[in-house]
Amino acid sequence: MKEHNLSVWKRFWIYQKERFPIFAHGLLIFMFTFSAIAYSRICRQQEGFIDWSDFMAGFITTFCLFLLLRILDEFKDADIDAKYRKELPVPRGLVKLTELKILGFLVAAIQVVVILIFHPSMIVFYIIVMVWLALMTVEFFAHDWLNNHMFFYVASHMVIIPLVDIYASGLDWYLSDVPPHLGLLFFFGVSYFNGIVLEIGRKLKAPSKEKEGVVTYSGMHGYHKGANLWMFFLFVTGVIASGACYYAGLSPISYLVLGVIFLVCIVFAQRYKNDPESKASKHIEILSGLWTLLMYGVLGGIPGLIFILR
Repeated sequence: MKEHNLSVWKRFWIYQKERFPIFAHGLLIFMFTFSAIAYSRICRQQEGFIDWSDFMAGFITTFCLFLLLRILDEFKDADIDAKYRKELPVPRGLVKLTELKILGFLVAAIQVVVILIFHPSMIVFYIIVMVWLALMTVEFFAHDWLNNHMFFYVASHMVIIPLVDIYASGLDWYLSDVPPHLGLLFFFGVSYFNGIVLEIGRKLKAPSKEKEGVVTYSGMHGYHKGANLWMFFLFVTGVIASGACYYAGLSPISYLVLGVIFLVCIVFAQRYKNDPESKASKHIEILSGLWTLLMYGVLGGIPGLIFILR
């Protein structure tokens, strides 16, 4: 049976596996949300955790925000995908943009209902994130200029991550009616640069995987410079994360974990530089996600869990 003849549920199941794996992304977003709240509480020296109903409401909202980002990207990249990436779900007819539009409105409705039920005062944070999402979708009304200046393209788009962080951490400080702790600036910085690490990591390709019309960092800068750029932002993120560990008074083990994963990433980056046609490019993409997951685990996930279990 052809894909487009499958039921809508089966088609969307295939779609999520290819474009937004709900379990892999769900784990990362769960850690992202938990870590932001836990780090805020650690900085404020608060024992325990927020009400779990508030946390689950926040997790649903943040998960849906990143899902919306994926859906809106399908519209933003529709012309390029139709021309150069016909194997993707939308160009090949697995799902239609009209169906994704319906899904997008449904996801947004779920967010609004959840926020209004559990913490209606946080709707302001949600609106701010949604406005930035909308601006990203129209590429800040500067499509051609941004696409010719990739640094500013990435820099502007990655702002969305600390904005979501402000919402997630606000489940602690804002709902507790206290100002955000200064230490959260480190956490927001880590989130921002983690986004850049993920973006570069997924766009370092093997020569045989490069495609006409599809922008990659390996294609723009070459394989050596592209890998060096990835390592540079790993280093920047690691430095800021170290500052976050110090500011929150975390265990020296935190620095050790960050150092080990950094060295592992460097080894694979060198392998990619020496042989870009190997599986190293896929390993870099995987390591980018693992680096981000461990980063959130070190900064808030594991310390927060220890606080809860005390």
